[in-house]
Amino acid sequence: MNKSKEITTLGGGCFWCLEAVFSELRGVENVTSGYSGGSVPDPSYPQICTGITGHAEVVQITYDPDMISFKDLLEIFFTIHDPTTLNRQGADVGTQYRSVIFYHTKEQENLAREVIKEFEVSKIWRAPNVTELAPFKVFYPAEEYHQEYFKRNPDQMYCNVVISPS
Repeated sequence: MNKSKEITTLGGGCFWCLEAVFSELRGVENVTSGYSGGSVPDPSYPQICTGITGHAEVVQITYDPDMISFKDLLEIFFTIHDPTTLNRQGADVGTQYRSVIFYHTKEQENLAREVIKEFEVSKIWRAPNVTELAPFKVFYPAEEYHQEYFKRNPDQMYCNVVISPS
């Protein structure tokens, strides 16, 4: 029996990095880079870069829960970024790069808390997890040039140094 598609919205640093990984997963039907969690309606990338809008760079993922579970997505999320660094991922610094899960349902919130606890108990990281959990409110797609960035720009320096797994 096929459930309807589900959506999750995750931020873990640069959205290009998250999009590159999640778009390759079986069961993930769409990944859109964008902004969520701030106070400015329909922000632009230059506004986001100031850090004053309150938005995080995020990916909104549409997936088939019969093929990949929300828990699977979270486990991948927590292995492809550092959830212990407040408002930064590597050289990217600012509130727009925070680790955040914008949950769409109470079930997603509960599962996110459970997965965070499992990772903390396993002591994978030396520092505490600082991932923000917040109810999803609104998502603004990023400008077109941000979409499928890694796929369209594999030879760009940032892609080679930061995103590429090789």
